[in-house]
Amino acid sequence: MTTSHPWPETLRERGLRVTRQRLAVLDAVLRHPHQPAESIHAEVAQVLPEITVQSVYTVLHDLTAHQLLRRFDPPGSAARYETRTEDNHHHAVCISCGRIEDVDCVHGAAPCLEPSPGLAMNIETADVVFRGLCHDCVTQRDAEPEAA
Repeated sequence: MTTSHPWPETLRERGLRVTRQRLAVLDAVLRHPHQPAESIHAEVAQVLPEITVQSVYTVLHDLTAHQLLRRFDPPGSAARYETRTEDNHHHAVCISCGRIEDVDCVHGAAPCLEPSPGLAMNIETADVVFRGLCHDCVTQRDAEPEAA
């Protein structure tokens, strides 16, 4: 298992033990961001065939709790994971193919939206999801002949 990121050092800095399971999950999410746990499991199982789906969920939970991963819950879809944790950004989801891309926040710091006055809650984050068609889906749609 090769890694292009200094994950062992990062894990230790966050007070976590370095394990093959954690390294494999981090590498899988780094290579394929915005994937659900089942897809991450399939990727990790190529390197660690003995790993269970439940073990991957446990590792994802631990790494998210220690801010090594960010969990994103797109509407109507399973949770997705990414290694981009150090900034406030949003996501664009293609309503045709499901492709997800990062969108930099124009305001920078979280929360970038303000709730209505009088809300009895201390807001820490505001999730913005842009929905539309990705370039590939627009190209494919435009190339299809119109139904008569």
